[in-house]
Amino acid sequence: MRRKQRWWLIGLLVILLAIGTFFPLPVYLETVGSAQNVAKYVTVAKKRDRHSGKLMLTYVELARATPFLYVASFFDRNASRIPSEQVTGGVNNREFDLVQNYYMQTAVNQAQSSALKLAGKQYQQKFQGIYVMSVLKKSNFNNKLQVGDLIQRVNGKSFSSLTAMMHYLNAKKTGETVKINYLRHGSSKISQGKVISLPNSKRHGIGISLVAKTNVVSNSQIKADMDGIGGPSAGLMLALQMYSQLSHRDLKAGREIAGTGTISASGKVGQIGGIDKKVIAANKAGATIFLAPAGKANYHEAQKTAERIKTKMKIVPIKNLTQAINYLAHSHG
Repeated sequence: MRRKQRWWLIGLLVILLAIGTFFPLPVYLETVGSAQNVAKYVTVAKKRDRHSGKLMLTYVELARATPFLYVASFFDRNASRIPSEQVTGGVNNREFDLVQNYYMQTAVNQAQSSALKLAGKQYQQKFQGIYVMSVLKKSNFNNKLQVGDLIQRVNGKSFSSLTAMMHYLNAKKTGETVKINYLRHGSSKISQGKVISLPNSKRHGIGISLVAKTNVVSNSQIKADMDGIGGPSAGLMLALQMYSQLSHRDLKAGREIAGTGTISASGKVGQIGGIDKKVIAANKAGATIFLAPAGKANYHEAQKTAERIKTKMKIVPIKNLTQAINYLAHSHG
């Protein structure tokens, strides 16, 4: 009898251990990630930047919580516990990875455009269509369109930008039927649905979040292999690296420079998430300068974090790519 009780107890412990280790909770854990030298991802005219110093992108570590990891996170003062719905928008893991990949593709294209423009190089940004990033449950296209579908026409009409398509749909009346032509895994498909009033907005649409698919064409041959890094927040540092190589200006001057921020084709730097953790990652990597998007949401939070960890790393607010270039070219920190 005792032997049976012992095996029953061992079996129960194994089950509890498995649940604690592998059972996914509806929570993501965000904590300090790493800082990586952008030069190892970017080539211009098939060449890498060999100058001393580094321009470093920073990122956070994001993982699905298990019971054990969730408990352990309370012993990490830098960890944040975020509801999975807030992180993924309700999509599955495959769709979430696709979304992050599309955001990174967009960041690379915008970085190329802004760097080429400032370097005075000829280029074209060709519009190729519009990716579906998410579909509202109340949308008429729910269970029709999927994350990753590439919209090519609406009611037979092609568009030269995402903004043009959104204006077109907003001009439609609620309840009007629209026909969407799109590609899914290379196959052409058609779906129909009705225009709805968008929640928390006075606008009309089809209840889908979208991102433009573009391709930058230039004789400068810029390549960026991001090696599994997703999201849009590396845009600023990518643009700086690309500009430095295109213009043959050594912005690093032997320094360890980190930063974060989205980038637009015009060079505007946008806000990002997790900047406190990115400041800590940059400090651990030995950065002496951290470029942060200007504004209370990012720059002030970055300053507070720098003060908390007592780093000598200088936090610099950046509004656009030109400002970042001018600062690095004329500073000696």
